[in-house]
Amino acid sequence: MAASVVFRARAVTKIYEMGEVRVQALRGIDLELYAGELVVLLGPSGSGKSTLLNILGGLDTATGGQVLYHDRDLTRADDRELTEYRRHHVGFVFQFYNLIPSLTARENVAIVTEIAHDPLPPADALALVGLGERLDHFPAQLSGGEQQRVAIARAVAKRPAVLLCDEPTGALDSETGVVVLDALERVNRELRTTTAIITHNVAQADIAERIVHLRDGLITRIEQNDHRRPARELAW
Repeated sequence: MAASVVFRARAVTKIYEMGEVRVQALRGIDLELYAGELVVLLGPSGSGKSTLLNILGGLDTATGGQVLYHDRDLTRADDRELTEYRRHHVGFVFQFYNLIPSLTARENVAIVTEIAHDPLPPADALALVGLGERLDHFPAQLSGGEQQRVAIARAVAKRPAVLLCDEPTGALDSETGVVVLDALERVNRELRTTTAIITHNVAQADIAERIVHLRDGLITRIEQNDHRRPARELAW
């Protein structure tokens, strides 16, 4: 049975006006993302990857075109509706971890579970990313890779339908980055969370079911990856 469409973007444009400067970040994007898939958005800096991800996640709005999340039109949503959408449907992972230094790993995750409808217990979310033994450690007691995995646990603890990751290994060395990608693979596999990962690193695209190539605000091609490799086999 074919997977259902989670996102449908049609002719999406984004223009930033900065004084007299006009920057067209997206130039007409058509894209579907499917339930349970792991997709990589691949392209150089300035290609529009983060702008597209932010529009899908309700952190930004399109200048033109339409973005549907199931049957919800995000392009017509007001601020209140977008806040509700982000809170209950989307998990975010960024390059920097944004953990609260005075809280333990468990407490950092618990912040999210307190506002979720059907959350994972914080200990279960941390176990999912391989940190079951580090529940009561503070961020300063964790490595960069461990802090990023706490951030992933925090993002998935509310059981989001969608996990959007913007350069999640960008601040990490290759060996640590592989561990983080492995955690994202496990979340995708075990929770069946639709997962989109932004990277400019070609090697990382090997973990995806589909690879969306972007350049200059356009999708140049979408590649079905018939030779997926597990994250633990990657090196860059």
